Parts: sequence; structure tokens; C-alpha cells
Amino acid sequence: MSITALVVDDHAGFRTSARFLLEMEGFEVVGEASDGAAAVSAAELLRPEFVLLDVQLPDGQGFDVAREILRRGLRPRIVLVSSRDEADYGDSIRSSGAVGFVPKAELSGERIRALLEEGSSCT
Repeated sequence: MSITALVVDDHAGFRTSARFLLEMEGFEVVGEASDGAAAVSAAELLRPEFVLLDVQLPDGQGFDVAREILRRGLRPRIVLVSSRDEADYGDSIRSSGAVGFVPKAELSGERIRALLEEGSSCT
């Protein structure tokens, strides 16, 4: 059975690429969102098992969106992505409730699966 996913990024080109990559790797992308408010709504409506969430969104930071999704009692595993390096974000990744971070240039199904497996042992 495939893992359901929600892709959140303000760039349509990245959402399309991420969807293609995830679907090729066996994930089922159930939705996309282009900002934080839409991400929270889509997470509530679609109940994905996994959210690929950009750190920088037009209406706020992905860290806050992750916290809001989890605050609402939803329990997807969240992986943050950015064109910047993980070191730029310090402890913000873990404190957001996300299971991890992947630089956009290094996005792969293998990296995502490894983080999701690690994250499921933490929940």
C-alpha cells in the first residue's frame, strides 16, 4: 500500500516535480497547496500520512504550519524542504514537530522513506 502525501510549496514547478518524483517512487499524492493556510485546510480535508512542506511560504514559515497541523490533532509525518541548507534553520526543524528536513536539490524517495521510517519510531 502506498503512503498518501500532500505537497506544499509556493512554486508550481516544484510542486509538479515533487509530485512526479513521489509518484514514481510509489507515494500517492492526494493534494497540493501553495501556502500555509491552504496546507492546513488540505491536511484537515485529505488526511495525508505525509506532508512535504516548504519552509518559506508566502503567508508564513513552514515551521509554524507544521505546528498548526499537529496542534489540530492531525498526525501526518512532516518533512520540511528548502533550497537553503539544513544548518540555516538550527533547532527550528525539530521544534516544529517535523520528522526531518531534505534540501530541495537532494529530494528523493529514498531520503523521504528513511525520514518517515525514523519518524514513525518517534511517534
